[in-house]
Amino acid sequence: MTQENTANPISYVTVTIYDQTYHLSGQDPAHIARLAERVDAKMRAVAAQGRTVDSLRVAVLAALNLADELSQANDAVGADASQGTARAASLRGLLDEVLDAERKTGS
Repeated sequence: MTQENTANPISYVTVTIYDQTYHLSGQDPAHIARLAERVDAKMRAVAAQGRTVDSLRVAVLAALNLADELSQANDAVGADASQGTARAASLRGLLDEVLDAERKTGS
C-alpha cells in the first residue's frame, strides 16, 4: 500500500549551472534554485581562478570547495555541540551538589 504525500508534492524547476540547463525535481523548487545558484557561483569562481576551461574539472574543483565548506561548518557545529555538552554536564553537576546539600539540611 503506497501513500501519496499531498502536503509536499514534487515540483520541477529549470536551472542553469555553468551555462548548462537542468530540469530538476524536488519538494522545494526555490531551495533547489538557490542551491543551483550557489553551485553556479562556485564553478564560476573556480574557473576565474584556474587555467582550466574543462567544465568537468571545474565541477570537480567546485565540488571539492563546497565539500570543504561543509566540512568546516560541520566541524564548527561539532565543536559547539561538544562545548554545550561539557557545559550541560558541569551545570548538572552543580545542580546535583545543590540538591544533595538541600537533602542533607532538609531545606
